[in-house]
Amino acid sequence: MKKIFFTIGLATLLVACGGNSENTMHLTGSIKGLKKGKLYLQKLADTTLATVDSISFNGDGSFEMTYELEDPELFWLHLDRADNNDYNDRLAFFGEAGEISINTTWDEFDKKAKITGSKSHEEYKEYQEMISQFNKKDLEINHLAITDSTKLDSLRTVAQRNYLRRYGYILNYGLTHPNSYVTPYVTLYDGAEANPKYLDSVYNNLSKEVAASKYGKALSEHIKTVKSE
Repeated sequence: MKKIFFTIGLATLLVACGGNSENTMHLTGSIKGLKKGKLYLQKLADTTLATVDSISFNGDGSFEMTYELEDPELFWLHLDRADNNDYNDRLAFFGEAGEISINTTWDEFDKKAKITGSKSHEEYKEYQEMISQFNKKDLEINHLAITDSTKLDSLRTVAQRNYLRRYGYILNYGLTHPNSYVTPYVTLYDGAEANPKYLDSVYNNLSKEVAASKYGKALSEHIKTVKSE
């Protein structure tokens, strides 16, 4: 009987001290080559990045963090390498409950990152890879506009077409991924200027769980705002 009470008491203590729950994101990883610095786990609070956890390094680049979250959402890891250089020091990932591993290097922190364990991040990565193609096209158009002013009229047409294709992809992504927590986020932050009726279509197509999430609620509020303007 004493053993039973001891076991129950130990379990209660672990929960009280922040033991893992079904809403816990357990983040582990390593930063190869890092000897000294500090790593910050950040998320958006209103319009600014707020630090929710941090860890200092001194000779070993391994790290471990936990965070309680209600829904999958976007996080950032910001690395202060104590070298007075802010270049290549922040990477974004879609966090969710469960085990997530992030392994990278100190000198190419955002470019070399390998992130596993988050289904939402895999979906976000797929989306970002396509969006990067539209961004690349914009850069090419801008470069041509600077180097050859005689093509400005035709380049404006190309730029407009790329703009419309980008929005078409964002809205189509939303309609074809109703069960993804990434959908309301990218629709809100990348497609906010779309016609409200299209945003409505995306929102109304979301699963019940996604619509009730942090980003789902934010998308709903945005739609209400633009409709009232």
